[in-house]
Amino acid sequence: MAEKKYQSFAEFYPFYLSEHAHPLNRFLHVLGTGTSLLWLGYGVYTKWPWAILIALVWGYAFAWVGHFIIEKNRPATFTYPLYSFMGDWVMFFEVLTFKRGLSDK
Repeated sequence: MAEKKYQSFAEFYPFYLSEHAHPLNRFLHVLGTGTSLLWLGYGVYTKWPWAILIALVWGYAFAWVGHFIIEKNRPATFTYPLYSFMGDWVMFFEVLTFKRGLSDK
């Protein structure tokens, strides 16, 4: 079966959420995204450029543990890198502002 091709982020986001259905996976994504943001802030504050690389690796490490070990699925980043990156931030802010929980149940 061919994989669906998403034409917009609005069309992609429900799929993104379905790939992050397990509460622990969502938690790992929120934790990884939040701590990546801290690394970026630290890098800007100290003018240490390596913090950008650490932020990227750190965020993806948490996310990929959530996918490969918890959800047992393939991260959407491999097929839709921009939409997936956008989804990480949208979900992060939705969880932080209580518009979305760690579980949709």
